[in-house]
Amino acid sequence: MPKMKTKRALFARFRVTATGKLKRSRAGKRHLLTKKTPKRKRQLSRPGLVSGTQLKMYKRLMGV
Repeated sequence: MPKMKTKRALFARFRVTATGKLKRSRAGKRHLLTKKTPKRKRQLSRPGLVSGTQLKMYKRLMGV
């Protein structure tokens, strides 16, 4: 059986933390920013974590 190739697009979107979780950037900070409050834009700039339901799948695709 051949080795599974890693999905290189996931390496651009996620970073692996020291505890093995996946850190991601939040969506919604690209355009239409004038209608969003400063608090909302500030909270969108903070990193988020991948949910536990998707964590196993993404880590397998990354080869981690």
